[in-house]
Amino acid sequence: MKFVICSLVVLLLILHQDNWNWGNDKLVFGFLPFGLFYHACLSVAAAATWYLATVIAWPSTDVDEEAVK
Repeated sequence: MKFVICSLVVLLLILHQDNWNWGNDKLVFGFLPFGLFYHACLSVAAAATWYLATVIAWPSTDVDEEAVK
C-alpha cells in the first residue's frame, strides 16, 4: 500500500505544475477564477491523500511502545 500512497504523492506533485492553466480566464460558478478552483481541488486531493496515508500506511503500533514493554 505504500506504493499507492507514494504514487498519489507523485501524481499530486505533477498536477501541481499547472503551467497550462495560467492563461485560463474562465470563472467557475460565475465568480471563482479557474486557477483558484483548480488549486482548491488540488488541496482537497492532498488532504485525502494524507488521510489515506495515515489510515492505510501508518503503523498501528508505536515502535517506542514495544521498546518500553
